[in-house]
Amino acid sequence: MARRTFILGQTAVTDLPLVPEFRLHLATHVTPLWQATEDSLHRTGLPPPYWAFPWVGGQAVARHVLDHPELVAGRRVLDFAAGCGLITLAAARAGARAVTAVDIDPFALTAIGLNTTLNRDSMPAGAEAIITVSGEDVVGRTLAGVEVVLAGDVCYERPMAESVMRWLRTLAGAGLTVIIGDPGRSYLPRTGLTALARHLVPTLADIEDAEFKATTVWRVEAA
Repeated sequence: MARRTFILGQTAVTDLPLVPEFRLHLATHVTPLWQATEDSLHRTGLPPPYWAFPWVGGQAVARHVLDHPELVAGRRVLDFAAGCGLITLAAARAGARAVTAVDIDPFALTAIGLNTTLNRDSMPAGAEAIITVSGEDVVGRTLAGVEVVLAGDVCYERPMAESVMRWLRTLAGAGLTVIIGDPGRSYLPRTGLTALARHLVPTLADIEDAEFKATTVWRVEAA
């Protein structure tokens, strides 16, 4: 099944109360999409559909970038583990010079393209042109030319959290601005982070344990 057809058939155009600037192709009922993806997983080895949900860390970072465009304006930005591309859209709208949305799931890359097209009319002139997508695994790389790294919800599994946070701290030590959003996931480090903002983010009951999650936007400091 073509990725574009799958996404359009399994999602609905959805508003986000915290980030009303954009509408996204998202799952409205988790179980049917998850089951459909599991069926595809059995046949093709697809990962779970993380790209289809408005994870609270990403919403908080997107809101922060829109409220503080000086963080990205005129700068080259990388949206790590970009998922649906919400942070990518926020950075482009806030005036980034270029935004690269990186995700190893090819369905996420297709979803980002669809969401970019969906929001074309709400973006500043030329904003869509600065967005590129990449399926490369960039963890551990130096990211030549990138000035800002943005990420949401990367600390939900221990191996990933440890590997990614070590890399992000290295990038911060090299002079990059590194910002993540997190609602207090189990594997979020307790040190090396500076709180920039906090948001009470509406959630989907099927993927979180509360109707709202208090979510912090953090700047990652050098190791």
